[in-house]
Amino acid sequence: MLLSKLARFSLLRIVTLVVVLFGTGGVAAFAQEEVAQVEVTEEPVADETAEEPALGLDQQVDKLFRPVADAWGSVVFFSVELPGVGPLPLVLILLVGGALFFTIAFGFVNLRLFPLAIEVVSGKFDEIEKQGQDIPKGVEVMEVDGDLVDTIRDEGEGEVSHFQALATAVSGTVGLGNIAGVAVAVAAGGPGATFWMVVCGLLGMSTKFVECTLGVKYRDVDANGVVHGGPMYYLKKGLAERGLAPVGKVLGVLFAIFCVGGSFGGGNAFQSNQAAQQIKSLLGLPDTGSSGTIIGLVMAVLVAIVIIGGIKRIAKVTEKVVPLMALMYVIAALGIILMHIQSVPWAIGQVVSGAFSLEAGFGGLLGVMVQGFRRAAFSNEAGAGSAAIAHSAVKTRFPASEGIVALLEPFIDTVVICTMTAIVIVLFNADNSFAWGQVDSATSTVLIDGARMGGVDLTSAAFDSVLPGFRYLLTIAIILFAFSTMISWSYYGLQSWKYLFGRSTAADLSYKLLFCLVVVIGAAVSLGSVIEFSDAMIFAMVFPNMIGLFLLFPKVRQELNAYLEAIGRK
Repeated sequence: MLLSKLARFSLLRIVTLVVVLFGTGGVAAFAQEEVAQVEVTEEPVADETAEEPALGLDQQVDKLFRPVADAWGSVVFFSVELPGVGPLPLVLILLVGGALFFTIAFGFVNLRLFPLAIEVVSGKFDEIEKQGQDIPKGVEVMEVDGDLVDTIRDEGEGEVSHFQALATAVSGTVGLGNIAGVAVAVAAGGPGATFWMVVCGLLGMSTKFVECTLGVKYRDVDANGVVHGGPMYYLKKGLAERGLAPVGKVLGVLFAIFCVGGSFGGGNAFQSNQAAQQIKSLLGLPDTGSSGTIIGLVMAVLVAIVIIGGIKRIAKVTEKVVPLMALMYVIAALGIILMHIQSVPWAIGQVVSGAFSLEAGFGGLLGVMVQGFRRAAFSNEAGAGSAAIAHSAVKTRFPASEGIVALLEPFIDTVVICTMTAIVIVLFNADNSFAWGQVDSATSTVLIDGARMGGVDLTSAAFDSVLPGFRYLLTIAIILFAFSTMISWSYYGLQSWKYLFGRSTAADLSYKLLFCLVVVIGAAVSLGSVIEFSDAMIFAMVFPNMIGLFLLFPKVRQELNAYLEAIGRK
């Protein structure tokens, strides 16, 4: 039965998507210009050539994967020349410029409605929210014990207290983007990258408000009461309302394709890569050989048990432990900051001065800004549209209420937690253990005491230098964060895959098998490859999503006015 369904499944559409996602190796020659960044150092080519005959399985996989990552990076991050400014990646101009536009258009909603967001989370308007439409319990959303993954509160009948719900939401924002991504940004861009991460996080609050409001407004409920939502639906349905149906269909398909890629990249390969790297570092396993591939196979089996086998017990256990790990991480970071409180003003000074330093010229300043913006957007995903997929399944007849709640996420994720991680790393490097910006271009690592460190390794070393032995707990946290993120993103990607290929068993199984394969690839390749690939996949989602947000933001204004009137705040 399954084989017959697979035979009927649109092979052409799958091949087309795979070609779009993975077949652009030849494009690298078309766009070789790198994003303006800080200084990097190259490993000698001769040494790499000498090592080639002895490449292990991990390195062979990386050798095959790297051209794909570089090609996508060249395409997605192509730069445009701005008069008087210089070359900047178009996607970042669109992302940051759009966030600034929404911030101004909605009267600084990120600041103005911040107190209201706290009130909504605290349950002050629960009675109004309970008047919303009832979504059947059989709704197909990523649920763990009835709690929607990545939502910031419980929109149901109050199964948990609002304090517990907020605590769970805070824990859900802590992930490898906060731990490894920040290390990549600060190592490459110096302390100043932190400042631009914060700026991007604050502006991203407005974008998150817009996209999550639209996600609820234009969600699709099928005949079985199953809710499907996200940018592909508000692009298609919302633009059709404005007489732009053909444009909406095209943008919806593009977003779905890129979201599948994002689930393979930042939601999968990056997670498995950093979890594998931390395990290898803890066990003293070499970067050569096949240790990454083996670790990846184990993780892929565990992911498959949950997403293919339907064994939700592992996911439930993970979701119960992850909040504790997140709380542990935040407390440890805060503890280190307090232990070095006398040096914190100096560290903040480094952040601020580094953000506007022209020592490396104006191009160097732009490089620092780009690093900060890239890592912030990767961490909080504001503008990428992924959060709207999860938020679209809430119980409410006021879409703007969920948008208001969602604006808290970039603040908690980027402004608070990413900044804490960055300060810890800046304090760690107070004695100049490594040179800011001296990053190996192939591996995204810095040289510390003769050893290469980057991503989770660098953050782990920073924490361990103050809290000896903390790396063991951090390893457990990283594995759990990676696993829970992969489970969540498998849902995002699956929703997009079904949008493209239909809601059949064959579509479901084909996506999940591909997802598990990428777990292994991500664990095997180098950090440099996976960062380029993951960034490109996540940021590709920005193009169709932000275009749709620009065209649909008047609808958001209507929804906001309706909600404010309902709660007496008009």
